[in-house]
Amino acid sequence: MNKSISPASLISILGALLTVIGLSSYFSNAANLSVPTFFYGVPILLIGLALKNSELSPANCKNSSKELTLLKTKVPQEFQDLIDDVTRWRYGQRAHLESSLQVLKLWDELKPPQLKEIAILDKGTRSGIQMKFEVNGVPIEKWEEKKDRLGRFFAKNFEATLISCGTGQLELTLLPSQKPGDGLTKDDI
Repeated sequence: MNKSISPASLISILGALLTVIGLSSYFSNAANLSVPTFFYGVPILLIGLALKNSELSPANCKNSSKELTLLKTKVPQEFQDLIDDVTRWRYGQRAHLESSLQVLKLWDELKPPQLKEIAILDKGTRSGIQMKFEVNGVPIEKWEEKKDRLGRFFAKNFEATLISCGTGQLELTLLPSQKPGDGLTKDDI
């Protein structure tokens, strides 16, 4: 999915535009336009810049919009909510899933893990979710220790698979638990 322009950027642009109009009106002696636009423009610009400073951009979704709409019906509601949450602009947070990672004790105050990509996986009879993290200050071994809990944390009866993808990158895949004799082959995993 393509990232759109952030609300903070729009507010900053609007504030800057109003401020410039106000200043140019002031210097061209258009008093009716200069006072309101300048006095509204500066605070709007400052609010936009403050929001821009605390902005967290959406995680990249590997599925197209059409695929996402279709695949969302195949995963639990918890995963649908999770995808909606991490693929929107956030303000005042240091990382996506901040509170979840803190509860799981996969958080580092100085270098928190960052969610970079998310995707819905469709493996025939099994549909799940895949998340790619920059682990930063949390060692991959700590993620491995929490593997069982990760499988149960976001939705019931899911298994977590962790794959190290180079330096400081980790791929977390959550698929439904495979029960013995349910007809799935090794290729379905």
